[in-house]
Amino acid sequence: MATVIHHNPDCGTSRNVLAVIRASGTEPTIIEYLQAGWTRPQLQALFAAAGLAPREALRTSKSPAEKLGLTDPAVSDDALLDAMVAHPVLVNRPIVCTPKGVALCRPSEAVLPLLEIALTAPVYKEDGTLIVAP
Repeated sequence: MATVIHHNPDCGTSRNVLAVIRASGTEPTIIEYLQAGWTRPQLQALFAAAGLAPREALRTSKSPAEKLGLTDPAVSDDALLDAMVAHPVLVNRPIVCTPKGVALCRPSEAVLPLLEIALTAPVYKEDGTLIVAP
């Protein structure tokens, strides 16, 4: 299995995670999910592999989640999945898949256990904060 990042290039955290993956010597398959969209089975498989419920993967900031009434705890997982398929921006990101597992990588450091190759140099976030030092 190759490394895959479900990526939003406009998101700093997503860009930081991509930088960490590349710093490990791996060039991932990049899926820009805002363009590609999601399918329900795809989301179900990703969430199951990451051990996430749809609500845990719901992006509530800078998304239409509240406007669509999705922040109400009574909204079902099925309704959340339907909304995520209709509005890809509702899925929090980045989601990374490697042979070591699948995870929603927020904060950026969450990608570290998924790396197959140890980092040999420090990696910094765009704001200059150290993510990891080998």
